[in-house]
Amino acid sequence: MHKGWFVLMGAVIGGGAMLLSYFGNPPNTGLCVSCFMENVSGAMGLHDNIRMQYLRPEIMGFVLGAFGLSLLRREFVPSGGSSPLLRFLIGFFLIVGCTIFIGCPVKMFLRLAGGDIGALVGFFGLVVGIYIGLEFIENGFRLGRPMAQPKANSLFVPGLMILLLILAVIDPDFIARSEKGSGAMYAPLFLSLGVSVLIGALAQYTQFCITGGIARIFLWGPREVLNCPRSTGLLISLISFVGFAFVASFLTGQFHFGLTGQPSSNGSYGWAFLAMVMVGFGSVLIRGCPLRQLISASQGDNDAGAAVMGMFAGAAMAQNWNLAGNAAGTPPAGQVAVLLGLAIMFAVGVLNRRRGYGIAPEYQVGLD
Repeated sequence: MHKGWFVLMGAVIGGGAMLLSYFGNPPNTGLCVSCFMENVSGAMGLHDNIRMQYLRPEIMGFVLGAFGLSLLRREFVPSGGSSPLLRFLIGFFLIVGCTIFIGCPVKMFLRLAGGDIGALVGFFGLVVGIYIGLEFIENGFRLGRPMAQPKANSLFVPGLMILLLILAVIDPDFIARSEKGSGAMYAPLFLSLGVSVLIGALAQYTQFCITGGIARIFLWGPREVLNCPRSTGLLISLISFVGFAFVASFLTGQFHFGLTGQPSSNGSYGWAFLAMVMVGFGSVLIRGCPLRQLISASQGDNDAGAAVMGMFAGAAMAQNWNLAGNAAGTPPAGQVAVLLGLAIMFAVGVLNRRRGYGIAPEYQVGLD
């Protein structure tokens, strides 16, 4: 694939996210899988935080853009059966970790591009988590190889998103919508949908993944023992993403450099760091960041679909159980959730190692 596609991928997600925040999405939150899943779950009545209820069309757009292009390119391949319950559990803790940091890996880079230097703790936490995950993979971690599945099984996630999009357009009374708070801040529906469909399609084509882009840093030199091709495409996309977001934040007047007073910032940096360690670790174990899980589920991967359902559950429970971080810090329940999530991921990693096998073939592909 020509490197220009990876540059375009980064340009669209970086510039598109800043465009959406300029036209109404919350500051530093032009795109955020975890925040938007919290909004969607609230709109569906899965939690009662009146500030976090809106059927965000961006979530639907990611899936439908990737789904449509995968059908067009004949890359919609139904598969599954690789420890779906464990993937559901890890997906749950991925979003819990994101809500404690206050942002998924995509939003983390948007915060940095907007001048929030406090987001660096999340970046370093994510890098540490990815490194830990790669250590487990290099030493034989595997959740099993997926098998072919009936096509109908893989239509659940795209079908759900089509239904949610219809509800977002017709806006029935039983769908909750915030009148204040971040849930009441949104760009025009069809602008959000158009940008996210384009991002979803390009992410399907380039296999864009924040985790995969950062993982490339560790896959050179001695770590070529992983037998991964020396592909730099994902890293190019990541650099392009940050660069275009940085420029767009300046051009639209959204750049505000500083540590304190930044929107969507958790003041307890130690817990924010550990939360993103959990996100990076879990993303490597299930082969992709939260955005990547949505894209993979869109092209027939039922195991990613299980992770997506876990992510929705995590988004709802983060609000119901008061786990999410805020400007004042991380609540006690959130601190327990971070420690529990890390313990569970280490347990999953240890119990699913196959000594003497080396890296599993499915992870060789996932880390390209």
